[in-house]
Parts: sequence; C-alpha cells; structure tokens
Amino acid sequence: MADPRRLPGLTAELAAEFAGTAILILFGVGVVAQVVAADIGNHDSISWAWGLGVTFGVYTAGRISGAHLNPAVTVALAAFKGFSWRKVLPYCVAQIAGAFVAALVVRWNYTELLHAADPGLTIKTQGVFSTLPGNGSLPVGLWGAFRDQVIGTAILLFLIFAVIDELNTPPGANLAPLVIGLIVVAIGMAWGADAGYAINPARDFGPRLASFLTGYGTAWQDQYGRLYFWVPIVGPLIGGVLGGALYEVLVGRFLRAGEKPEPGRLPPEPPSPGERSPAP
Repeated sequence: MADPRRLPGLTAELAAEFAGTAILILFGVGVVAQVVAADIGNHDSISWAWGLGVTFGVYTAGRISGAHLNPAVTVALAAFKGFSWRKVLPYCVAQIAGAFVAALVVRWNYTELLHAADPGLTIKTQGVFSTLPGNGSLPVGLWGAFRDQVIGTAILLFLIFAVIDELNTPPGANLAPLVIGLIVVAIGMAWGADAGYAINPARDFGPRLASFLTGYGTAWQDQYGRLYFWVPIVGPLIGGVLGGALYEVLVGRFLRAGEKPEPGRLPPEPPSPGERSPAP
C-alpha cells in the first residue's frame, strides 16, 4: 500500500509554486495598482498587502512544494539546506510564470484606471508592476538600488532560515507562513525607499514582462532611461546566498553543534513525528 504521506512529484511541486507565487502577486501588484491608479491606500497598505500575499502564498503551496515563491529562496535553500539543485531552474520558471500570469490578471482588471491615470502607460504607473530605483522619484542611483536589493534579500533569507530551523525556536501551530509574511511587512516598512523592496526576482521579472507585453514600452528601463531590469534579479540572488551564509555562520552551525541554551532560556520544542515545516 502506498504511503499516504508520500511527497508529490515534481509536476505537483511546480504547480504549487506557480499557484503560490500567483497568489503573492495578485495581492502585491494589486494593492500597488489600487494605490497608484485609484489613490486608495498608502505605503502602509502596500507593505501589509505584500506581507499577507506572502502568507497566503505560503499556505497555498507549503505542503506540496515548500512554498519558496522566490528564486532567491530556492537558490539559498539549495546552497545551504539540501534542496536539489536539479529542481532549482524548474522552480524558478514556475515562480516567474505564476508571477507573470497573476500580473496579467491585475493589468486586465485595472485597465480603465491605469489608462485614466496614465494614458501613455509611462514610468508614472510602471511601478505598479516592477520596481524602480528610489521608487521612481527619489535620488537613488543604479548601484545604490543594487546594494539595497542585496541587503534587503540578505535580511529576508537570514530570517527565513531562523524561522524554518527546527533546531532553533520555529513558530508552532502552523504559524510559520504568518511570521514569514510579517518579515516581508517589516522589510517593506524599513527597506522600501531605495528600490521598492523587490527582494524576489520572480516578483519583479514576471510582472515586468507582463507590463512590457501590454503596452509599457520602457518596462526594462528606470526613470533615467538606464537598463534596470537586471538589478532586482541579480541583487536578490546574491543577497539570498549572503543571508543564508550569515545565518549558518552566526547561528545555524552552533545549533547543529548541540550547544546548550543559556540558563533561563527555553529549549526549542522538538518537531512532531512526520512534521515538515514549509519553506517560503
């Protein structure tokens, strides 16, 4: 008899990554469209909607694929947590595809408002779909934005590794997706000014491609006309590996070495038999 707990195959994992990333983008890009095109909401609503989008996306895909939803997460998990390198490219493609399709839905739904706010579909509303240095208006250069993406994604992966590490103090009662969503909210509130906190190559490239194919001719450039699309791809991939490495050096290796907690600190609760914590 087949084991009912047997993990699904790669096709199911890719479908879950597609669906989870699509959920993330429906909320994230959707809220930016609402703020920019309809003037409903503000920076705080954007931060919260992105964080909730991550939470719902992780709950959607976590059981099947681990809910990476982000190529930077996938690469970091392969580098440090034993995730199969042969699955990295398929996962990344599924994540980009989910982001692309979800961005097309947002583009279609907000067609009237986007054209009313920006008839020429210019840089004015391009930020609905993809990030820009200084959020399109602040004096941040190309390399400043690149630096920001490396740092922001390093923070993200450092904290994700802390949350999913069963030797540390992982959230109980299946609350890890909520905690990871709150990490994204916090990054948005503290690290959003320089480059719009993409911290996710799929989140930026998928919607950027969707906007280009639906009328945004300058989608690959920033407000200064410089080729920019590579910044929220390369920066997060480097930052994710950096954040994972820092966690392993500063925290993870000591936990695996069996160091006892200081007197007065509660030891982590052991995971239940067969329990598998989702990775975002």
